[in-house]
Amino acid sequence: MYGAQLISALRQLDPSLEFFGVGGDQMRAAGCEIVVDAKNLSVVGITEILSHLPKIWKLFHHLIAESDKRKPDLAIVIDPPAFNWRVARQIKKRGVPVCYYVCPQFWAWRQGRVRLLRKYVDKALVIFPFEEKFYRDRGVDAEFVGHPLAELSRPAISREEYAAHHGLDPLKLWIALMPGSRIKEVRMNLPGMLGSAQFLGPEYEFVLPVAATLDRNFVKQLVRCREGTAFSRAVIDQDKTGGTTEIRALPNIARDRVHLVSETLPALAHSRAGIIASGTATVEAAMMETPFVMVYRVSALTYLLGRSTVKVPYFAMVNLIAGREVVPELVQQDFTPERVAAEVAKIVPEGEARETMIEGLRTVRRHLRGEGKNAHGADQAAGAIMELFRAAVRESSSG
Repeated sequence: MYGAQLISALRQLDPSLEFFGVGGDQMRAAGCEIVVDAKNLSVVGITEILSHLPKIWKLFHHLIAESDKRKPDLAIVIDPPAFNWRVARQIKKRGVPVCYYVCPQFWAWRQGRVRLLRKYVDKALVIFPFEEKFYRDRGVDAEFVGHPLAELSRPAISREEYAAHHGLDPLKLWIALMPGSRIKEVRMNLPGMLGSAQFLGPEYEFVLPVAATLDRNFVKQLVRCREGTAFSRAVIDQDKTGGTTEIRALPNIARDRVHLVSETLPALAHSRAGIIASGTATVEAAMMETPFVMVYRVSALTYLLGRSTVKVPYFAMVNLIAGREVVPELVQQDFTPERVAAEVAKIVPEGEARETMIEGLRTVRRHLRGEGKNAHGADQAAGAIMELFRAAVRESSSG
């Protein structure tokens, strides 16, 4: 999404620009020649990355070889650091200026890695207001350009039209389920979400936007599968003295109320509330002013290895931006169907809890726009990138 928006904004400034690199369907539609499909890089967690290293390494070398052949004037790396800082290092070694858009969240964990930006990146374009000072204080040329999602408007499609298109009951309340955009994330987060759907009961229907990085059949299979999921199996009793837990299979009637859809924003805009995995979707929910519960689960080893390096008080980005808890966070062992259902039940009805959360989400949106910034975040980023690009072209011509 960020890459496609940025390409469109850059082409508005200079239609002659050409792009190639890593991306998906949206970047391809925006005019980028995709040499590495982003789907092949969509893994999450320390242990998961290790298992995919040979494939990732091969794709990395393919991208660098394409860069050597095409000799770009400027490289723009976007978001995920594990792959991108290695790309930035190799490109910078070849004398090509590097701009990092949507910088790694090194302020949250592994702060020592800021040195990588300082060494291999010429310009860092950050999308959260507190990031500019953090990076500048550590010697990085950083500029806050506003968040690309801060100006999102509500989709034009009406609730009735949306219901008819996706077979939803317009008279029921809808809950958005957003388990993540990567296979491992979905495997870890979706079962608990579906278990929550079971606990919430038949008065709700559930919309599940399938990310472009995922195979729709993979998600459908997870929803339909009975065995081994928190959706079809849930804790119902606990022996207080023996510490044992009795588990029985739940009827899979809720699965027929889960509707797979393709677009995130209409699903969020027309849902009464959401159950959303930590990530960009939480910001999208804030922009739609949809109250939600943030959840997340990774493998036990990934959590154990990562917990000691986390340097922030919150997991949810909206809470970090607001500087307080706007939405509840249920992470790892706290992420259970019962607890999620209980939190959702607090924010569905009209009342103080719902209104307080919505006002908090509005505050987040104001922060993301930035004081005195009138242009769209992608447009501001494009302007900064064009300055760097023109300087690089002048230097190349004079050399």
